[in-house]
Amino acid sequence: MSYRVREATLDDVDVLVRHRISMFVDMGLTLDEAALDSSFRAWLAEKMPDGVYRAWLVEAADGAVAGGGGISILPWPPGPNYMGDKIAIVYNVYTEQAHRRRGLARLIMNTIHAWAAEHDIASVALNASADGRPLYESMGYQVAPNPMMFYPLVKPSS
Repeated sequence: MSYRVREATLDDVDVLVRHRISMFVDMGLTLDEAALDSSFRAWLAEKMPDGVYRAWLVEAADGAVAGGGGISILPWPPGPNYMGDKIAIVYNVYTEQAHRRRGLARLIMNTIHAWAAEHDIASVALNASADGRPLYESMGYQVAPNPMMFYPLVKPSS
């Protein structure tokens, strides 16, 4: 089967939301799907037009979306191993069940790397799921010596 990658737009919000929710479900996380759906839609409506979030979709020959992924571009201060002023954080790399094991996640990641390089972003970071980690390691990603930690100021409702 042949595939092509295209940049996502707000017209793709339904699939972008579905991929984000499906990613978390596949990871076995408990979530309020309706709340996440609503919140992520609102976030995309704000962040896609201003270019903070960019996403790409992989389409099969019949036009069906087979997978996708995206990045947030954040200002980032130079450090000892990175002299750039922006970082791309990868999110939502997801492949539909029927299209898995065909290299689509790698295709999305290569697209993200090429776009970031063209836009003077010299570093890309991500949080890998257990299923995704072998792919990212094969591409040269390394676990940071000082992993990011989170402190939730707003607690999810139970």
